[in-house]
Amino acid sequence: MSKVPRRPRIAVVGYPNVGKSTLVNRLAGGREAVVHKEAGVTRDRKVLTTEWNGLEFDLIDTGGVDLAGEHAFARQIADQARAAIADSDAVAFVVDVRAGLRPGDTEVADILRRAGTPVIVVANKVDDGQLEPDVAEFYALGLGDPIPVSATHGHGTGDLLDRMVELARQADVRPGDEGPEPVAVALIGRPNVGKSSLFNTILGSERTIVSEIAGTTRDAIDTDIEFDGRPVRLVDTAGLRRRTKVAGTVDYYAQLRSETAAERADVAIVVCDASEGVTAEDLRVADLAMKTGCATVVALNKWDLVDGEAAEDFLRDAKRRIARRVRQRPPVLAISALTKRNVPKLLDTAIRLADRRAERLVTSKLNRFVNDVVAAHPPPVKRGKRLRLYYSAQVGDRPPRIAIQVNDRRLITRDWAYHLENRLREQYGMEGVPVIVDFIPKRNSARER
Repeated sequence: MSKVPRRPRIAVVGYPNVGKSTLVNRLAGGREAVVHKEAGVTRDRKVLTTEWNGLEFDLIDTGGVDLAGEHAFARQIADQARAAIADSDAVAFVVDVRAGLRPGDTEVADILRRAGTPVIVVANKVDDGQLEPDVAEFYALGLGDPIPVSATHGHGTGDLLDRMVELARQADVRPGDEGPEPVAVALIGRPNVGKSSLFNTILGSERTIVSEIAGTTRDAIDTDIEFDGRPVRLVDTAGLRRRTKVAGTVDYYAQLRSETAAERADVAIVVCDASEGVTAEDLRVADLAMKTGCATVVALNKWDLVDGEAAEDFLRDAKRRIARRVRQRPPVLAISALTKRNVPKLLDTAIRLADRRAERLVTSKLNRFVNDVVAAHPPPVKRGKRLRLYYSAQVGDRPPRIAIQVNDRRLITRDWAYHLENRLREQYGMEGVPVIVDFIPKRNSARER
């Protein structure tokens, strides 16, 4: 799986809690990166696209580099930042003017000097003009003129973007994406089911931090790849919990970004832990994916931990339970991020579902199909009347939306509407694709005249 041609990249690095994510959000014009007063919130590399003076380029938000840090992910975060530097055309080195020059800043500066990548020193938190003289202290880093900014208030960010564009234009890459729009595939699921391990297996590199500690991933991490000639935008997300369990915490904001990732995805891979079985929380996550309008495929990960003799019965029971409880009846695959079992098949299935979600149905064939369903299984009589269906047409896609003219919407029963929806999925191979069916009352033109 090869990488898609990319835009110029600028890594944003620095000591913990100097305001890197706040700066990235300011420059990118959104709130994609998780920001919190707690240090060490950002752990993985996250890529956001911005545009300035007619040039698009990517900003890579990274975790705070603290080589002397004692928390569980300090070394891995530093490795992720080094990888971001190696993968970038320039580096924005963020320092905190209010904290002054610290030993940690000197350590990061040493890493940057050895990397040989062009560096911009960004003196952040200059929220007050009285702090501007303190910027001079950072000349001691030996990395050129510091640019004073306030990520919180936006002061100085124009000058910073001018400098970033100057370095981006010198990068030896072709700006902009090429070819068709990539298929957006989000990996969602409960914490610690192996989403990041699967993400890394697909990429063939340690792109995100993997740990046995639940909740390691906090941002939605986007990476563009190519699979069988198709561009794919793969999104690793934070584990989804019930909002009431994470209210007021860093994980709450990570949760919101995971939900947003599902909303902008063409297809969601709902990752479950096969060693624990399909839980009620897994079904809730699958239901969330359906409500966002993206297609869904369920991946039973860690299949290498399932007892061999019981595997077939387990898979059959899991498929039956998911088909009964998840309305869009997603396909279910047994996979292993560790052994790479069925991982290519999983991606192939996800792309196929994304294509199904974007298809347009031929109106004449759709009408014949609806008539056949009615003939084989007529709607039940309600209040002495029977529902009549006159004309059907697809009126929207991504996801498919079907409008059907009827004599009286009040005669529709939920069971028969679900029956029609399920036959539609079977007929057009759309298991796992959300289908919206609107029953529209037919106008009586004679009465209107």
